[in-house]
Formats: sequence, C-alpha cells, structure tokens
Amino acid sequence: MNRAVTLRVAACGLLGLGAALLIAALLLSTYTTSRIQKIPLDLDATLVSNGTGSALDPDSLSQQNFVIDKNVPLVSQQQISVESPANADVVTLQVGTSVRRTDKQKDNGLLLAMVDTVTLDRSTAEAVSDETHPGGSVQKPRSIDDAKAPTNIALPHEGLSYRFPFDTEKKTYPFFDPIAQKAFDANYEGEEDVNGLTTYRFTQNVGYDADGKLVKPIRYASLYDDEVDSEVTAMASQWGVPGEPEERITMQRFYAAQRTFWVDPVSGTIVKAEEHANHYYARDELRPEVALVDYKVTSTQETVEDQVAAARDERDKIALWSRILPITFTAAGLIALVAGALLGSFGMRAEAELIDPGLDRDEGGFFGGFASRRGEDTGPMPAAEAETEKLPAQRPDLHREQGPPNQP
Repeated sequence: MNRAVTLRVAACGLLGLGAALLIAALLLSTYTTSRIQKIPLDLDATLVSNGTGSALDPDSLSQQNFVIDKNVPLVSQQQISVESPANADVVTLQVGTSVRRTDKQKDNGLLLAMVDTVTLDRSTAEAVSDETHPGGSVQKPRSIDDAKAPTNIALPHEGLSYRFPFDTEKKTYPFFDPIAQKAFDANYEGEEDVNGLTTYRFTQNVGYDADGKLVKPIRYASLYDDEVDSEVTAMASQWGVPGEPEERITMQRFYAAQRTFWVDPVSGTIVKAEEHANHYYARDELRPEVALVDYKVTSTQETVEDQVAAARDERDKIALWSRILPITFTAAGLIALVAGALLGSFGMRAEAELIDPGLDRDEGGFFGGFASRRGEDTGPMPAAEAETEKLPAQRPDLHREQGPPNQP
C-alpha cells in the first residue's frame, strides 16, 4: 500500500471518528441527560431531627389529670425505602415517621407514628395516580399486641412528596402533608449555603400564617375506625380546665405546622429540614387548651452531612453526563475532523505527485525540492553546460634530431 492510500484511509477514519464523537456529544447533552435526571431506585435513608417541646406524659392518661411536660427532649425520625412499583418511570417510597420523647423508655416515649406510601414520577417528583400506580396510602395504626399484618388505607397524594424535582426553580411548589392529607404551598425564600452546598430555602405553612400565628388549623383526620384519637371526651378535672370537676367535656384534635426545607436545586434532594408542629386539643380551633405535642426539631449534623453527600453524588453524576462528557467528546470530535481534513489534503497531493512527479516541482508543491534533497538528477547543472577547452592530442618534439646542414 503506497503512502497516498495510507493517508487517505487515515483521513477517512479520523473524519468518521470526529463525526461519531460530535453525534455522541449531542445525544449525551439531550437524550441521555433526561435519562440520568431521575430519582434513584436504591434510596435507603434515615433522617433524624432533634429538638425540644411540650408533650403529654403518656403515663398520665390513666390518672386523674393529664400532665403536660415542658421543654422535653424530642427526636423525629424518617426511614425512607423503595417499594414496588419501581421502574424506569416511577418510584414508590415508603416513609415511616415517628416523634418520641428521648427521656422515656421504648414505647412509653412514642408520641406520633405514621407509615406513608406514595408513588412518584422519577423526573418531576410529583405523585402519580392511575390504574397501574397507586396514588398513595397510609398504614392503619396497630396496637402493641396486634399480631395481624398491617393494612393500608388509600390516601391519594398530590404535588411533591419528600423531595423536590431536578433543576428546582425559584418558585412555589405544592408539597403534600400526609397528616393534613392535602398539599400546601412551599414558597421559595432565597439561597443559603449548607455545608458548602448552595441550596434553595423553601417554607411551608400549614394552619399558620407567615408570622407563626394560628389562622386555619387542620382538623385531625383519625386513622382509627372509631376516631378515638381525633375526638376525646374527659372530665374537666382531667383536662385541667375551669368548670365543674366532673363535667364531661369533648375536645377536638387539631394540627398545624411550619416547615423549612433546604433543597439542592440540581438534584432536588432535601439536605436539611426544620419543623415546628403542634398537635393539640381544643373546643375552639384557634384557642389550644391541651397540648398533645408542640415541638420544633432540626436535622442533625450527621443527617445534613449524609444528605449533602448524596446531593453531591447526584450532582457529579449529572455533570459527568450532561457537561463533562459532551464537552470532551465535542473537543475530541473537532480535533479529529481537523486532523482528518489535513490528512486528506496531504493524501491528495501525495497521490498527484505519484501520478505526475513534475506537477509540483516548479512551485514548491508537496514534494517540491524533495528529489533535489535526495541528490537525484532533476536537470542539467550550470557547470555541466560550460564548454570545455580542447587540449592538443600530441605534444611537440622539442628534441628532434637536427639533420646535416643544408648544402648550398
């Protein structure tokens, strides 16, 4: 194979490689990125928040007076795992949430517990409800001695749940509250740094206004058949309210909450959360009389670090496929195209030289001067053109014998 053919083959290979790299860069920045920006199917996280508050002493329920303890240590915990259905389009999250007093042992300190299940669109993080995907459910509470398998109560969800969408925007999102059983606005408030990560801060008010004043608390929706925890009748002496000690007074349970979310705008991960929740009994919804639990908790430092690490992992994965690889492939593709074009040009000149070596001699072509450098005869040299002087074929005899003198 001669030099011209080799150059032409190499040029075609480089041009093909350059085109392939540019197409790959285009696909990565459009099609592949949308496939990458999805809620992971292997979510398994435990989110812990600590704080203090006022809480009912469970032991006092069997006594003559309900006792409300002030400034008790509390811990809120969320256990998030993935259940079926979970596929390329949707993911189902099962979230067990509990609030307990840490100064009480085991179940004596348990104040609130709920198991919520919701199916989300993996790209938008919004609840999905159709014939093949359940909109959501909550687990019916069981007593400690109940040996039956847990049963779910249908609870259609709407809006976001437990995370925000990829490429979170600076706007208001509907965020579902499983206790209130409806979505409430989560309003963008500004940017804030959390452990070196730039986050968007959102606030949500359920029953409170922006100043923390009760305006429209939620009537608690019991998960028990007899609604034993949403409407309670007890004597005035037990409630600790003015009136005849033996008077039977019925109070309703109400709920209100304020939340702040710090969200990674790239992945939609909630890296930090703060919650003020108030469960109380009252005859007038705007006048709390007996607190079940009124608390404020904030994500622990360990939880924040874990969530920030998870958000950074998602960011790195997205950046790799949406920016780093497309830019790298584009640069490599352009270099390959330029190199291929240059080799193609050289190949054409080489082929022309092989066909007619004289084409490029006069004007310094691709092989111009090459033959001369090799010492090949490219034409008569000036010195060769000079006429040489002819020398006599024979020298004169300087010692020729003299004959006898001429006779007169």
